[in-house]
Amino acid sequence: MNVIEKNITLADGRVITLETGKLAKQADGAVMLKMGNTMLLATVVSAQDAGPDVDFMPLSVDYKEKFASVGRFPGGFTRREGKSSDYEILVSRLVDRALRPLFPDDYHAETFVQVTLYSADEESMPDALAGLAASAALAVSDIPFHGPISEVRVARIQGEFVINPTASALKEADLDIMVGATYENIMMVEGEMNEVSEKEMLDAIKFAHAAIKEQCVAQQELAAAVGKEKRTYCHEVNDEELRKDIWDKCYQKAYDVARQCNANKHLRGELLDNVRAEYLASLPEEEQIEKAMLVGRYYHDVEKEAMRRMILDEGVRLDGRTTEQIRPIWCEVGYLPGPHGSSIFTRGETQSLSSVTLGTKLDEKIIDEATIQGKERFLLHYNFPPFSTGEAKASRGVGRREIGHGNLALRALKRMIPEDFPYTVRVVSDILESNGSSSMATVCAGTLALMDAGVPMKKPVTGIAMGLITDKGCAKYAVLSDILGDEDHLGDMDFKVTGTRDGITATQMDIKVDGLSYEIMEQALEQAKRGRMHIMDIITETMPAPREDLKPHAPRIVTVTIDKDQIGALIGPGGKIIQDIQEKSGATINIEEVGNKGIVDVSATNKESIDKALARIRAIVAKPEVGEVYDGIVKSIMPFGAFIEILPGKDGLLHVSEIDYKRIEKVEDVLKEGDHIQVKLLEVDPKTGKLRLSHKALLPKPEGYQERSERPRGDRNDRGERRERPERHDRGERRERPERRESRPERTEDNQETGSEE
Repeated sequence: MNVIEKNITLADGRVITLETGKLAKQADGAVMLKMGNTMLLATVVSAQDAGPDVDFMPLSVDYKEKFASVGRFPGGFTRREGKSSDYEILVSRLVDRALRPLFPDDYHAETFVQVTLYSADEESMPDALAGLAASAALAVSDIPFHGPISEVRVARIQGEFVINPTASALKEADLDIMVGATYENIMMVEGEMNEVSEKEMLDAIKFAHAAIKEQCVAQQELAAAVGKEKRTYCHEVNDEELRKDIWDKCYQKAYDVARQCNANKHLRGELLDNVRAEYLASLPEEEQIEKAMLVGRYYHDVEKEAMRRMILDEGVRLDGRTTEQIRPIWCEVGYLPGPHGSSIFTRGETQSLSSVTLGTKLDEKIIDEATIQGKERFLLHYNFPPFSTGEAKASRGVGRREIGHGNLALRALKRMIPEDFPYTVRVVSDILESNGSSSMATVCAGTLALMDAGVPMKKPVTGIAMGLITDKGCAKYAVLSDILGDEDHLGDMDFKVTGTRDGITATQMDIKVDGLSYEIMEQALEQAKRGRMHIMDIITETMPAPREDLKPHAPRIVTVTIDKDQIGALIGPGGKIIQDIQEKSGATINIEEVGNKGIVDVSATNKESIDKALARIRAIVAKPEVGEVYDGIVKSIMPFGAFIEILPGKDGLLHVSEIDYKRIEKVEDVLKEGDHIQVKLLEVDPKTGKLRLSHKALLPKPEGYQERSERPRGDRNDRGERRERPERHDRGERRERPERRESRPERTEDNQETGSEE
C-alpha cells in the first residue's frame, strides 16, 4: 500500500488533506479529502471504449451524503439512503459543470464520478470541497482530462472576503458564491448576494481564483507523485474529405438561412435541417446510412461557424437583433383566478406562467438532510414540460435541470421576501414556451406573481441571460444580451444575472471556452445591468408595486405573542383546548416556542373565523388585573360563597359577605350554577394566586352602612358597655354540625382551584 498525501493550508490555518493509494484502489482514480472531521471520498471510473454511435461526452457526476457521517439514521420506513435529495443534486451539478468542458472533445467513453460524504462536522461545509475531491481523483487517474480544477466558496463577512467559511460564519455573509476554475480560467460561478455591485462580484471571483490556483498546484504535485500516465484512446473515426465536402457545399447555404434573421426557431431549424438533408440525399444510396452520423457531426460545425461569423462580422444575430437588444416582452398579472397570485411573462419565444400560494407554518418545507436540518418558508418550483419546445414525449417527473433552474430563481428572489412576513410562500413556474433564458423568465414572472399576491416584496427582481461568441484566441468577441437557445448551445458562455435596481441578487455562469478574460466578464456584467433595467421598466409598468391587500380567498394570518408559561394553558390536556378553538372558529392555529415567548399564528380565509379564535385565545392568556370588572359565570355554590369563572380557566371566590350589603343566609337563594354575575377583582394572593372577588363593590352603598372595620368592637354595645358572652360548652362537648351534602364534594376557600379543570 503506497499512501500519498498532499496538504493545502487555507489563509485561516485550516488544512485540507488529499490522500490517495489507501482506499478504493480498483477505481481508475480515488482520493480521500479531509478537512477537520469532514471526509469526502471521490472515485472516478471510465470505460475503455466508447459506443460506435456516441459523439458526445457521457459523464455522470453524483454527490451522496451518508447519514452515518453525522451519526444519524435516515428517515423513511427502510431507514436507508434513497434517491438523491435536491441538495445532493445541486452539489452534483456544481461539480459536473466545472468538469465537463475539460474532457477532450473526442473522448466519448462513459465516465462516472462519485463523491461520497463519509464523515462531517458542523462547521466544514462539504459542498465547497466536492469539486476539489472530484478533480483530484481525475488527476491521479489515467483518464484524459484538461485539468485540474477546484471549486471554492467565497463569502463576504463584515466587509472581508473569506474562502470556504464555516457554516456559522456564513450566516452573516452578504455575498455567497461558488467559483470553479482551472489554474488559468474561470469555468463556473453560482451564488446569491444582497444587491451587490458588478465590481464587488468581480472582485469576489478574482479572490476565489487566487485560492483555486494554490489548490490546482497541489493536485498537480499529487498527480506527479502518483506517476500514472494518461491512457491513449481512439473514439472517433473521421473522414476529412467528407468534412471538406460538407463545408464547401453547405456553409454558404447555412449562412444564408441564418442571415434570413427568422425569429421563429422551428422554421429556422427546419430550413437548416433541409440543407443537411439535401446534402445527405446527394450521396450514393449505400453511403447515406453509413455516413449519416459523420454528416450530422460535420454539419453541426458548419451551422455553428455560420452563426458565429454572422454575429462577429456583421453584428447580426439569428433573429435579427443587435448584440444588446432584448426580445419583445409582454406581461400580465392575475391571469389565474384560483391561486393567490399569478402572472404571465413572455420574452420572445420563452414564456412562464407562474402562480403563488400562501400558507401557514404548517406548510413549511421540512429539510432533513444528513448535514442540514430545518424548515424553509419560501419555495420555488420550476417545471419544464416537453411541449414547451414542441417535443412529442411524456413528462417523467422532475429532472436535475429543473431542480437547478428552480434553485437559481429561488436564490434570486428569496432575499426580497421580508423576514417578518408570516406566510409560507410557494411559487410555481411552468414554462409553456422555451427558446432560451427560461430560468430568467421564471424570476421575472415570479416577481409579478408575488406582487399580484400582495406579498410585500422589498424590491422587484428581474433577470437576464448573457452569451458570448469568441473568435479563435478571443481576438474578436461579442457579448450577447438575452440569448436564444441556439446561441446558448452554439456559443461560448451562459451567464445569468438577476437583481434589483440597486444590485445583483444571484448569478450563474458556465464557460465553454478557454481564456475568458476579466475584461470580457466585466463587459458582460455591465451589459447585463442595462438589460435588467430595461426589463425592470416593463415589469414596474405592468405592476408598479405589490397589492396593498391579499386576494379575498387568500388566508389571513394574525400573530399573537404570549408568555411561554401560557402555551400549555392554550393547548390544553392532550390538545383539547386548541382543538376545540379550531373546530368552533374554523381557523387554523399554530404555536411556536421562541425563547421565553410563544408565537401564535391564527389563520383563516375570513375575518370572522380569525376574530372568534383570537377572542378565545386572548381570554385564555389574559392575566386577571386587580380593580377590573369581569362578567363572570357561577361555576359552583358553597356554603361560604360561590366560585366565579372570570376568564377561561380562571375562577375566584365570591364570599357570601361580598355578594350584597344585606345579610344573605344561603348562597343558593341568590345564585345558581351557570348564572352570569358581574364581579370586581379585589385581590390576587401573591403566594397562591387565589382570586378574591366582590359583587357588593359594584352596588350602591346603602345610606348609613358601615364596613366591618368601621363598626364598634363586637364585645361592646352601642354605649361602649361590655356585652355578656354566652356560656361556653364544657371542654369535652362539641357542637353538632349539619351533615355534609353528598350531592357534590365539599369545596372550601382553602382548596379553591385557579384553573377550570379539577
